[in-house]
Parts: sequence; C-alpha cells; structure tokens
Amino acid sequence: MKKTISLVITGLLAFFLISCDQDSPKAEPNTQTSSLSSPKVKTTMTKQLQDELTPDAALKDLMDGNQRYVNGKMENRDLNVQISATTNGQFPKAVILACIDSRVPVEYIFDQGIGDVFVARVAGNIEDKDLLGSMEYGVAVAGSKLLMIMGHENCGAVKSAIKQVDVGSLNVTNLLEQIEPAIQSVEGERNYKNKTYFDNVIKENVNQTIADIREKSPIISNLEKEGKIKIVGAYYSLTDGKVTLLDDHQHHDHDGHDHKH
Repeated sequence: MKKTISLVITGLLAFFLISCDQDSPKAEPNTQTSSLSSPKVKTTMTKQLQDELTPDAALKDLMDGNQRYVNGKMENRDLNVQISATTNGQFPKAVILACIDSRVPVEYIFDQGIGDVFVARVAGNIEDKDLLGSMEYGVAVAGSKLLMIMGHENCGAVKSAIKQVDVGSLNVTNLLEQIEPAIQSVEGERNYKNKTYFDNVIKENVNQTIADIREKSPIISNLEKEGKIKIVGAYYSLTDGKVTLLDDHQHHDHDGHDHKH
C-alpha cells in the first residue's frame, strides 16, 4: 500500500514538474526581444560630429526625432554602451529650455540618447541669471549648435499666472510675475478657460523668453548673429506629442540687423 502511494506521489510530482516547465517563459518565444527588430544605436555625439553639425542640421535632427516619437518608431538605443561612451566627455547638439512639467519628457519627445542634448527645466520655461549662465555654458563653452525654448499645452505655470494665483510664497509670486509681460501682450479677456487665449499666452511667453535671452546675454546673441547657433521657439502638444516650431517676432541676420516677420 505504501509502495502504491509512493508511486502515485512520484507520478504526480513528475507531472507537475513537466507542466511547470511547459508554462515557463523559457518554453515560449521572447516576444520582447523579437519585437525590437531594429539594431541598437550605440553611437554618441563626439567632438567631430558636433563640429561638423550646423544649427539647421541640429534642429532637423530634433524634429525628425519628434516625428519618430509621434509615430511610435523611436530608435532602439544601447544605453549601456552610450553610458560608457560618454563617461569622459559630452558634446551635445542642442540646449533645450523647457517647463518642469512631468508630462513633457524632453529626451523622449525628441528621441534623443545619452549625451545628445542639454536640458534645462523651470516652471513656465522662463529665464533667470542661473539659467542664462547655463545656456551660455551650453552653447559658448560646450559647443551646442541650437538653443530651443519650448512651452507646452495646458502649462500650469502660465495658467497660474493668468489666474494671478497667490500661495503665500514670494518665490512663486516672483516666478509668475515673469510670465506677466506675455499675458499683457496677448489680446482678449484674461481667461485660461479660453483655449485659444491660453495657447496664445503660452506661445507668447516662449517668444518673450527668447527676447529676454537675446537682450540679457550678449554671448548668446552674438553667437546667433554670427550664425554659429540658432535660437528657436517651440510648442509641445500634450494631446498628440507633436512639437511645433513657433514664428519668431524678431530674426537676427548674420549682419546683425533685425528683420520683422
């Protein structure tokens, strides 16, 4: 009787082990690996690549990356290789000043890898002395060819500025006051619930930041006039992930003259 019970238990254990092995991921094809059919990108920005890059080419690279992001065709990057390759140096192609909004993952939306872009973030994508210094470092010292100021749909900082929110913090008040010139420049009732008005203030705030940068940073302004860098404004749509370039109020030609759009 004991022998019979032992044989039954042994048989059940064998059946259980076989069944578990069949259900194990080892017996199934690795769908994650097979879905990543494109080869991994291992290359990173080098000094030579940065030197050869034009401001227009840097902008095109970002916009092409955004198109891949929107289409769900982002590049398959070997991040471990890129980490190793950039340990001892960096040569980013662009500096991007964006809002701190968690829905705007800057490297993702432009499909950029490690070492490709400098990213500065502050609520409302406004500039101050520290940010100006950071941007000057990016283009004048580290050699980036593009400076992009990017606002985004439904920006909380801009909305708070329109609403004249007061949370009892001098720091917040000072930040929101820097968005006020954009609000004053946009026609219409001061109402964030009006999406057209709201979007116009967001975009005007980007243009205002660019104007402030040109005025307050002779280094950046001169690099732009010399054609060594390009400054552009952009608007990110939370709805579809698309980045749209904005018309600039003022374009500085290489001869230093201003041309109105």
